[in-house]
Amino acid sequence: MEQGVWQEIEQLYQKFRQLGISEAVDYEKYYLYSLIAHSTAIEGSTLTEVEAQMLFDEGLTAKGKPLVYHLMNEDLKKAYELAKEEAKRKESITSPFLQRLNATLMRTTGSIHHVMGGSFDSSKGEFRLCGVTAGVGGRSYMSYQKVPAKVDELCIVLQEKQRAATTFRERYELSFNAHLNLVTIHPWVDGNGRTARLLMNYIQFCYNLFPTKIFKEDREEYISALQQSQEEETNQPFLGFMAGQLKKSLSLEIERFKSSQKKFLSLMF
Repeated sequence: MEQGVWQEIEQLYQKFRQLGISEAVDYEKYYLYSLIAHSTAIEGSTLTEVEAQMLFDEGLTAKGKPLVYHLMNEDLKKAYELAKEEAKRKESITSPFLQRLNATLMRTTGSIHHVMGGSFDSSKGEFRLCGVTAGVGGRSYMSYQKVPAKVDELCIVLQEKQRAATTFRERYELSFNAHLNLVTIHPWVDGNGRTARLLMNYIQFCYNLFPTKIFKEDREEYISALQQSQEEETNQPFLGFMAGQLKKSLSLEIERFKSSQKKFLSLMF
């Protein structure tokens, strides 16, 4: 079944390329806006894709929506722009690089924290110096003392696997595993999910792959897949979920393209 899903994904990917969807003017820009809107929505933002587009292109804020949601979207956009530029240079994944990404997306919503372990600034991508838990009654993440070494270990593994990954599936699954492992380490006091999704897309940018979107309407299933993988210490639940999101992303883009083409072929009087 797993192999069958990947065969479907590869067929969809080939269809996507054959149709030339990504070659349309501004396609990549607006798809990126969609990625950003869905990523921030998973963290609680109520800005729609249209409202995010108006914010990015016209500088218009959505009426009645909190300022923090606008800041989250603007900062994540800057972080994606940074990631796309660094992907052109194939910048190595290191702790300082990940901190730069996190600092960019936490630029205006982060703050200085004074805790028992000392003081740290979450707007500068500094690793947490305190414990964190996942919601009410949720699991506690690893001790903050272990975070720097664990992030370094993850970066070394990712660098090695980036060089070794050659197939379509291997490259996508590498990006999914990077996402899972970074969010499991939870290096920051905030922005872990956004940074993990950005890291996933960064690896995909490096390989010139179609960037996977995690849909806001699938948030509960997404969190469940993460938790199951963390509790059972196996990446399979998360890899299965992410393969489904990639398939959904490609299918919807193809459907929208075909639908728009039909509309343009219809004469109106």
